Amino acid sequence: MPFSTIKEPECLVKWQLIKTDLMVQAYHTTLEFYRRLAPMQEKMFRHMEREIEDMDEADRWKIDEPESPDDPEAPETPPGWR
Repeated sequence: MPFSTIKEPECLVKWQLIKTDLMVQAYHTTLEFYRRLAPMQEKMFRHMEREIEDMDEADRWKIDEPESPDDPEAPETPPGWR
């Protein structure tokens, strides 16, 4: 047993409080680190979203359906291309 040498119950309680305090300090340190990282992380996500949107836009021609010949807005196809 690791605590068999502790004779006074108050010593065990004090040790538990010290360990709990260390855990809380580590948690607060982690939160502070995440707070400092958050702006950079948001910036990185926005950049990645723009890159993905650009790639989707560049590949859109592969999945777009060709314009129908009845479409008045469609550009006119030269006669030799039909």
